[in-house]
Amino acid sequence: MNEIYVKDIIRESNGKLLIGNLEDKCKDFSIDTRNIKTGTTFIGIKGESFDGNKFYIDALENGAETCILQDVEIGREELKKYKDKNIIIVENTRDCLGKIAKYKRELYDIPVIAVTGSVGKTSTKDIIANVVAQKYNVLKTEGNHNNDIGLPLTILSLKDHNALVIEMGMNHLREIAYLTNIAKPQIAVITNVGTAHIGNLGSRENILKAKLEILEGLQENGTIIINNDNDLLSKWAKEDKKYNKITYGIEEKSDVMAYDIKIEETYSKFSAAINGEKYEIEVPVSGSHFVYNSLSAIAVGKALGIDIKLIQKGIKEFKLTKKRMDIQKLSNDVTVINDAYNASYDSMKAALEYLKKVNGNKKIAVLGDMRELGKFGEEIHRLVGKEVVKNDIDILITIGESAKFIAKEAAKEGMDSNRIFMCDSKVEAYNILKDEIKEKDVILIKAANSLNLSEILEMLKKEEE
Repeated sequence: MNEIYVKDIIRESNGKLLIGNLEDKCKDFSIDTRNIKTGTTFIGIKGESFDGNKFYIDALENGAETCILQDVEIGREELKKYKDKNIIIVENTRDCLGKIAKYKRELYDIPVIAVTGSVGKTSTKDIIANVVAQKYNVLKTEGNHNNDIGLPLTILSLKDHNALVIEMGMNHLREIAYLTNIAKPQIAVITNVGTAHIGNLGSRENILKAKLEILEGLQENGTIIINNDNDLLSKWAKEDKKYNKITYGIEEKSDVMAYDIKIEETYSKFSAAINGEKYEIEVPVSGSHFVYNSLSAIAVGKALGIDIKLIQKGIKEFKLTKKRMDIQKLSNDVTVINDAYNASYDSMKAALEYLKKVNGNKKIAVLGDMRELGKFGEEIHRLVGKEVVKNDIDILITIGESAKFIAKEAAKEGMDSNRIFMCDSKVEAYNILKDEIKEKDVILIKAANSLNLSEILEMLKKEEE
């Protein structure tokens, strides 16, 4: 196990040790005093509306061995009281977190697989991690902890692992550049370039530029794996002469391809063509987007020399992160597809296509606002409205101001206005929904995570109690 000591943190962050022992080990890093256990290293993170540094005493009282802090004044009495602890003062704790995570990464000579993309990062990361886990002891990003705090904390959780699968998210240019230079991946996966965060970046071309920042930290002779059916990624791959590449796709000729695809209600099956060989793949989740995720996992498995039988097993047995296509049954055989964790045009489109294929009576879509679309907001919400009609959705319920454009476009495209409901709140949407649903109906719930539309499912379940 590769340890980090107090002296390493002082060196890497140019910090100052107020009290403590340079030779003490630092372990179990946390930014939340509620998660502190004996021996934990607490890092006080200062945000726009919350300052974790103010709670260092809570951390120490809960068992923290070391605190890394900024902008705090600690009196003589407190220093005396906690003389057996380590207190380190740094200029910026977020920067310190990144620096010590980068140092921790350098202690491990293991394969690191980094996943980014406009949509599907978390589910792709999950399926890749399960494939890699067939051969390695894998540490993976939990949930979507993919920013300048979540990624370093994941790396600092490395213990006896011999592979790391991490997710990289971004809202602006240069954010992935920062993350990849901490993680130094051997394999980089880009799932797609869509419209998520287009309001911040201004164009899909800038989104591509942001995603390709992942290459700045790619190890020498590393490999980039891309979705060849994505127009911008395919164009880039054809023009690039520098990087080792593995392409995957369904439409465009690729190194790893899927054909004979069968999308069933609760699973998907397809044949994978890899270097002229044919293999049968079964995915325990329905939807063409999970076929793409599986193709990327196959590509990663082949790059790491994992036997195809283990790759097949890893895909067949993977578990999806909750709130992502989380399918639950209510009474009267009503099916609820809870996909309320995030939303972009691409993921909305995929979810509506899946809703159409699920066996049931009425198909009901409960759709909320998508975020960070800027001047493109109305246009992209209207595109979702077209998808609602294209996929023969029976009832549309929208929540939020921007989502009203989904409803307006659906009506414009010919959907019966009596089947369209524009709501301002979750409670209003729930009241309509409970009156509309009948036996064997299927409900999709999807929106930006900040709307927390999962609460609608909880209301429906409570109604049954």
